[in-house]
Amino acid sequence: MQQKTKLFLQALKYSIPHLGKCMQKQHLNHCNFADHYYGRIKLKKCHLIKCLQNKPKISKLARNIPSRSFSCKDLLPVKQENKKSLSENMDAFEKVRTKLETQPQEEYEIINAEVKHGGFVYYQEGCCLVRSKDEEADNDNYEVLFNLEELKLDQPFIDCIRVAPDEKYVAAKIRTEDSEASTCVVVKLSDQPVMEASFPNVSSFEWVKDEEDEDVLFYTFQRNLRCHDVYRATFGDNKRNERFYTEKDPSYFVFLYLTKDSRFLTINIMNKTTSEVWLIDGLSPWDPPVLIQKRIHGVLYYVEHRDDELYILTNVGEPTEFKLMRTAADTPAIMNWDLFFTMKRNTKVVDLDMFKDHCVLFLKHSNLLYVNVIGLADDSVRSLKDGKLVPMTIFHKTDSEDLQKKPLLVHVYGAYGMDLKMNFRPERRVLVDDGWILAYCHVRGGGELGLQWHADGRLTKKLNGLADLEACIKTLHGQGFSQPSLTTLTAFSAGGVLVGALCNSNPELLRAVTLEAPFLDVLNTMMDTTLPLTLEELEEWGNPSSDEKHKNYIKRYCPYQNIKPQHYPSIHITAYENDERVPLKGIVNYTEKLKEAIMEHAKDTGEGYQAPNIILDIQPGGNHVIEDSHKKITAQIKFLYEELGLDSTSVFEDLKKYLKF
Repeated sequence: MQQKTKLFLQALKYSIPHLGKCMQKQHLNHCNFADHYYGRIKLKKCHLIKCLQNKPKISKLARNIPSRSFSCKDLLPVKQENKKSLSENMDAFEKVRTKLETQPQEEYEIINAEVKHGGFVYYQEGCCLVRSKDEEADNDNYEVLFNLEELKLDQPFIDCIRVAPDEKYVAAKIRTEDSEASTCVVVKLSDQPVMEASFPNVSSFEWVKDEEDEDVLFYTFQRNLRCHDVYRATFGDNKRNERFYTEKDPSYFVFLYLTKDSRFLTINIMNKTTSEVWLIDGLSPWDPPVLIQKRIHGVLYYVEHRDDELYILTNVGEPTEFKLMRTAADTPAIMNWDLFFTMKRNTKVVDLDMFKDHCVLFLKHSNLLYVNVIGLADDSVRSLKDGKLVPMTIFHKTDSEDLQKKPLLVHVYGAYGMDLKMNFRPERRVLVDDGWILAYCHVRGGGELGLQWHADGRLTKKLNGLADLEACIKTLHGQGFSQPSLTTLTAFSAGGVLVGALCNSNPELLRAVTLEAPFLDVLNTMMDTTLPLTLEELEEWGNPSSDEKHKNYIKRYCPYQNIKPQHYPSIHITAYENDERVPLKGIVNYTEKLKEAIMEHAKDTGEGYQAPNIILDIQPGGNHVIEDSHKKITAQIKFLYEELGLDSTSVFEDLKKYLKF
C-alpha cells in the first residue's frame, strides 16, 4: 500500500494535459482518453487528504440514496480563540431559532430543490420552475420559467436545478413520487423563457462554458438503475448532443461533480470500494479529459479544487497537508458544524476533544428535545459490543418522567457506508410530542465513524451490524429507556436486512416493526445477476454465485433464509409494485414464508396464543422509498399505536398541522 500511495502522489504532481480544441466527435471509453499531451494549465500543488468521515454526495450509490456533503471541515479542530466570530454565529443562531419558534407549525414545509445563482434564487413554486431576485425570495414576486405540467406527468416535482454560468440557460431534473425515472429540461432564459430541450433518464448533470462563451451541458444517462454513459450537449444555433464516455465495467457507475469553484468538472467512475476520476477543464470542455489516478482496487478518492490547487480526498496514504474549504454548500446532513458549536442558551456543549475521531453530534435543548450520543461522552450511556462502542442518538421530551413506561421507536440502517438519516420529519416530531422516545442506532456497516466502520459491517462482517443493533436495544432497556413490550423498530431498504435478522434471532426484544421497501432476501437477490443492482453491490454483500464462503455467510443472517416457527413481533411492510431496487417478489415470498412459520408455531403452542399481525401493503408505482407519502405515514403510525394499545386520537390531530389530508 505504501508503494501505491507513492505512485498516487506522483501522479498528482503534474501540469494538466492539454490538446487543442477537440474537433473530432469521437466516442471515448476509459481506455482511449488522450494521456500524452501536456500544455497550458498549471496547478501549483495538490493535497492528499486521508478522510475516514466524509465523502462527497454520490448519486445512486445503493438501494437507499441519502445525501452527503463534500467537506473536509469536520476533520479539523475548531479554533476556540475566535470569540468574535463565535459571538456573531451565536447571534445568527438565536435569530433563526426565534423565527422557527414563532412560526406556525402549519407553515413547515420540505423544499425539494433550490439554487442561488447570480442575483436570483431558482426553485419550485406550485407546479412551476420559477426564479425571483434574492432579496425577494420570501415574497410571491417571482418569474415563471417552466410549467411542469407540460411534461404530462402525475404530480411532478423538481429534484435538482443547475444554472448555466452566465444564466443563459437553466436545467432542472424532474421526476414523480411513483417512479425513479427522471427528465432533464433545459430552459432558455429570456424575456419569454422557453424550453430548449429535454433529455430522459438523466442522473447527474452540470454546466460549463467554453472559450467561445458557449454553454455546454454534461449529463449522465441512467438505464435500469445503471449509470454508465456521459453525454454533452449545446443549444441555440449550435445545437448538438453527443455521447462522450461509456463505462464498460458493469460493476461501476458514473456521476458528475463540478468543483465548488466551478473550475473543473469531474467524471467519477466508481463502485463500492474503488474509484477513478477524470478531470474536464471548465474553461476548455472540448479538450480531452485528464486521468487523475487509474483505478486501483480498494482505493477511493475524490477531487476538489481551489486557487489552482487540487485537493484529493482518499482512503489511503497519509495526509500531506490539510486545507479547510468553507462555503455555503458545506452543510452536513444533520446540521451545520459551526452552528453546533455556537448553540449557547439551554444547550449543553461537550468537550470538543471527544469529536476528533467522530462526526456525530451531542446537544441538549431544554425546550423540546433531548439528544444524546451514546458512547461518546463519559456521562452518556454506552453500548459496548465486542470491544466496540456503538453510538446512538436519542430524542425525547426533556420533561418526560418514568421513561421506562414510554413507547420507543428504534431506527437503524447499517449498510453501504451511509449515515442513518435523522432529518426532520413531521411524524417524528409528532411522536416525540406525544411522549415517544426515538433512538437512532449508528451500527457498523454505516458511515458515521468512517470507512472502517463501514468495512466492519459488510461482506463477511455483516453480522457485526446485527450484534450492534441487539446491543443497542438491550442497552436502552438496561438504562431505563422503555421496555420490550413498548419497543418498536423501523427501517427501510437495506436496513431491512438487520431488522429482519433481529426478528429471527431475538424477537423478544420487540413488540412491533415497520418496514418500507425492505431488502429481505439477500441470498436469492445476490445470485440473480439479471437484476440491475446485483453486480454493483457484490462488494457490499458478497458473491454467493462464485464464492462458497460468501454464500454460507449470507445464509447465516439472510432474513428470508432464517425464518422459523417461533413468536415474532407484529410487522407492517410497505412495498412498491414496480420497485427496481428491491423486487416485490422477494418481499412477497418473505411475507408468505413468515406467515406460514407463525401459523405452525401457533399450532404447536395451542389455544390462547395471540399471533402477531403481519401486514403487507403493496403500493402502486415504480419508486423505491416515498418519504413524504401521507398514506404510508398514517398507516404506519396507526399500526404502531394499535399494536402498543395506545390512543392515537391526539397524534393524528397534531399530524394534521403538518400534513394535508
